[in-house]
Amino acid sequence: MDSKVRVFLLAGNRLLREALTRVLRKRADMAVVGAAPYSPQALAEVTESGCQVLLLDSLTSALSDVGFVQEAIRAVPELKVILIGMDEDEATFLRAVRAGAVGYVLKDASALDVAAAVRSAAQDEAVCPPRLCLSLFRYMAKDAIGMPDIRVKVQLGLTCRQQQLVPLIAQGLTNKEIATQLNLSEQTVKNHIHRMLQRVGADDRLTVVRMVRLQGLLI
Repeated sequence: MDSKVRVFLLAGNRLLREALTRVLRKRADMAVVGAAPYSPQALAEVTESGCQVLLLDSLTSALSDVGFVQEAIRAVPELKVILIGMDEDEATFLRAVRAGAVGYVLKDASALDVAAAVRSAAQDEAVCPPRLCLSLFRYMAKDAIGMPDIRVKVQLGLTCRQQQLVPLIAQGLTNKEIATQLNLSEQTVKNHIHRMLQRVGADDRLTVVRMVRLQGLLI
């Protein structure tokens, strides 16, 4: 038992629970330590089961809007969460990743695919469809554009938000375009830029970009 991966299955569909339970119990390296529908007591059941991997079906994740994933990981820090029976939806996938899920298995996957995902998660490997994996890389690349550089803060005294503005200004984006990308109002962007100019003693926003580049902090 100790050498087996301990799995808890949280799924609203009884047929799915029973079918996956049978499949997983046939695996020599796995043990199903619990199977239940989503309920107010679900978190306590998962925590008390001592599971290592939690399988969460699409219905349950929809009901909890993947918030349950965060709650479960807070309760069991080493827990690996896999969402199963999911649509190939980029927004849902990224929400799941941000919540802490390490596996995302589509609804056309077989029971054996789910078993393979459990095995991979237990070995500290992430599981996701190739197209959605590409979406994750794109998301991270886009997010990196606005990632603050500690050297900019130290050498120019810019706030984190002001640091985010510099590469966007360098791309030639208008205040409105920056506001859209950062989910801010255009006036808020104007205010940030105004304070940034005052902070570094620049006459216009492109001068700030040049100052950052001169210090080798922006390509």
